[in-house]
Amino acid sequence: MSSDSKKGIPSNEELIEELTKNLESSAIKTDFSGGDESHHSESDSEVDTNVNEENEIRDEDYIDDTLLKERDDKLPEEKKRELLQEALSLKNEGNIKFKNQEHEEASKIYTAALRTCPLTFPNYRAIFFANRAAAKSNINIESAIQDCTRAIELDPDYLKAYIRRSKLFERNDKLDEALDDLKKVLEIDRNYTEVAYNARVLQEKINERNEKLKTEMMAKLKDLGNMVLKPFGLSTQNFQLNQDPNTGGYSVNFKQ
Repeated sequence: MSSDSKKGIPSNEELIEELTKNLESSAIKTDFSGGDESHHSESDSEVDTNVNEENEIRDEDYIDDTLLKERDDKLPEEKKRELLQEALSLKNEGNIKFKNQEHEEASKIYTAALRTCPLTFPNYRAIFFANRAAAKSNINIESAIQDCTRAIELDPDYLKAYIRRSKLFERNDKLDEALDDLKKVLEIDRNYTEVAYNARVLQEKINERNEKLKTEMMAKLKDLGNMVLKPFGLSTQNFQLNQDPNTGGYSVNFKQ
């Protein structure tokens, strides 16, 4: 007998035997048709279909610019203009859906407009992306932000896209990013008084957040310091932190 067995520790062979002895009886039976292979085949096809359906749902708003470019390269200018008009008609239809609070339907229609409009009209495509972002804003904030970004990439001076993305960032607690977008609007149009006001309000929110984070951080550092100093019979109360008004730097003084 091995030293392991003497100590009551089972050998590898004993462990394997114990783990597998009831394997057959405890296995989950998946072959309800008594071994009919066609049943397994149908199950497999059902799984594949579900996966495909999930992919379709996930990619239902995907725009393949490569395919659009291949299509556009084969089209005469007149046909591109016709497609633009079709896309604008779809946009108008989407606007009606949006006003009626049918946001998902509006989003799908704006997607159709983007798949119709040739890439040679970036400013119009920027509008379609921004409109789709508005439709998505109450459905999927992250996706709406991505659409605003696409709109800005197509038209870097598109103020509405910056403002819309700023609001979405703020709703998503990304205050610094939201403020950056408002600052960009003011770079383009310094006389946009509403945005200037919103930027000041947002800056105040950021300052309040930073002060709160600073207070929380200092409290945690104090707790950590007390834990480290406790074995030496000291605490953070034995140290005084003073800020130099001229340089803004800090000095630490020890007191009994």
